[in-house]
Amino acid sequence: MTPAIELARKAGIRHCVHEYQHDPSAASYGLEAADKLGLPPERVFKTLVAALATGELVVAVVPVAAMLNMKKLAKAAGAKKAAMAEAKAVERSSGYVLGGVSPLGQKKALRSFVDESAADLPSIYISAGRRGLEIELAADDLLSLCRGRYAPLC
Repeated sequence: MTPAIELARKAGIRHCVHEYQHDPSAASYGLEAADKLGLPPERVFKTLVAALATGELVVAVVPVAAMLNMKKLAKAAGAKKAAMAEAKAVERSSGYVLGGVSPLGQKKALRSFVDESAADLPSIYISAGRRGLEIELAADDLLSLCRGRYAPLC
């Protein structure tokens, strides 16, 4: 059990864990998850960590087929600029390896922003904390667990 699954379980929120055989040669972890689970890509979300101009790390949760717009993330976070965080900083802060970073159960809780498109879906799929493992839950429950908020990010 990963910290992400444990957090959802302890909070008592409705969720479902989905596992698939991860292919190390997959070009995109998120698109692989959508394909292997037979899901439309707009229901599967990736977890990205960005560094603001102040040095603060923040989490952005966006659909796997979409591109994170750094200007929109910076605006949502009240910063002038944002850029993708360095891999080592992400792994050190989250406790997860790249491709398995979950917005839930991170070692250091970061401010989190979820793309507003998630609000219209009955449930979304996010990394459960390791490659080949997804957790399905309501987007509002995700916001509650990570104390995040919706924002236009793509």
